[in-house]
Amino acid sequence: MDAVIAFFNIIIDFFNTVIGTLNKIAKFLEPLNSKIIWGLPMVILMIGTGVFLLVLTKGVIFRKFGVLMKYTAGTIFKRKKPNERGEGTITPFQAVCTALAATVGTGNIVGVALAIATGGPGAVFWLWVSALVGMVIKYCEVTLSMVYRGVNNKLEIVGGPMYYISNGIGSKFLAMLFAFFGAMASFGIGASVQSNSLASGLNSAFGIPTYIIGIVVVIIAALVIMGGIKRIANVTEILVPVMALFYIGGALVVLVLNIKGIPEAFGSIFKSAFTGTAATGGFLGASVMYAMRIGMARGVFTHEAGMGSAPIAHASADNDHPARQGLWGAFEVFLDSIVMCTITALVILTSGLWQTGMDESTISLNAFGQAFTGGEYIVSVGLTLFAFATAVAWYYYGEKCVEYLTHENQIVIRFYQILYIAMIYFGCISKIDVVWEFADLFNGLMAIPNLIALILLAPVIKRLTEDFFSDPHRIRPKDEDYSVFKRGKKK
Repeated sequence: MDAVIAFFNIIIDFFNTVIGTLNKIAKFLEPLNSKIIWGLPMVILMIGTGVFLLVLTKGVIFRKFGVLMKYTAGTIFKRKKPNERGEGTITPFQAVCTALAATVGTGNIVGVALAIATGGPGAVFWLWVSALVGMVIKYCEVTLSMVYRGVNNKLEIVGGPMYYISNGIGSKFLAMLFAFFGAMASFGIGASVQSNSLASGLNSAFGIPTYIIGIVVVIIAALVIMGGIKRIANVTEILVPVMALFYIGGALVVLVLNIKGIPEAFGSIFKSAFTGTAATGGFLGASVMYAMRIGMARGVFTHEAGMGSAPIAHASADNDHPARQGLWGAFEVFLDSIVMCTITALVILTSGLWQTGMDESTISLNAFGQAFTGGEYIVSVGLTLFAFATAVAWYYYGEKCVEYLTHENQIVIRFYQILYIAMIYFGCISKIDVVWEFADLFNGLMAIPNLIALILLAPVIKRLTEDFFSDPHRIRPKDEDYSVFKRGKKK
């Protein structure tokens, strides 16, 4: 037993040395992220792309919001008939659950708390703007991923931005760049950030040492990860609905108890979005530009629209029309950011704890606990489930990026698998500032080639959208050929 303890002490000392080095790098990354990667240029690129695609598609996902809900939320409990099945590895619901597992995570709890604690209530408004734009962007990128997907050596359906960048706009360089940034981002947004938030929540609520949490999480994650996309999808299609209902239910109880503070909370969101927030209590104050920057960054972190991550999961879906799967992409952002992030924001704002200078990783937990006895356990359990699901789903994204980069070299993929699992443990024992800075960096970098591709492939998006919405209720035959839409003509 002493030998085992000594072994883990050596590992912890090694990781502490790594953390010290990364802390120094993080000090350099903070201004880089705030002024360049997530500064005004990225805001313009992200919002500009979203508005461009909104105009291009004539706002159809908002004008036909009923259609969107009918073929997403309205089909969750329906099974497809054999003649309605298309080509794919997993069902549309499994695809969206895998994507939601990656998006509905710590961003909805810790990310929102971080946005408010540093950017003030106004950051929530810019998170909403990011989400509305994100609904359009994710609809478009998921639609493209269905058209430009292919089959790997394991006969799995694969796709994502690296495929529509290389096969759509013909740039192998940008495709490789996206895949590299995606693989690197998986270590931050997927492994480290999620396990960090998971360990912090369980440690605060139950006092469990973070290194013990890390060992348990690593073992469970490895069992799921090694089963590939089908096992990941089977886990997430159960885990995502359960954890979402559990968290939303608890949050609504808090809001009922704090109902008198809700109007003031909404007022502060809209006012602070355009005037900034003055320093008060433990809150240092925030300008409009900073609130915009942090709101946009945290918004993209939670819904991932524009980053190009979710299309990797959606590309494996079994659906009759690319645009129908695109609806799932838009629904994903709506549920994740418009519904769940808003609920979290209202819980935090009505509690008043965002002004105390409290650590952002525990604000949500304490806001629930302040409302009613045992409320903090809802956040702890919810955060554990969210973070675990996100870490598992992001492994799949990273693996597919590595697979693309290495032409399916199994030795490299196995090495990536081991490194990813190690990063989950690293996240459990590291300081949150370090992992957030690295996550922000690679999130922003992978978005750039993806957004460029969306703009250049806009004509394909337009043709597919017009074709689908001309009769969205018609189920297309499973052998329907959509390749003609790439060449500039309709069937």
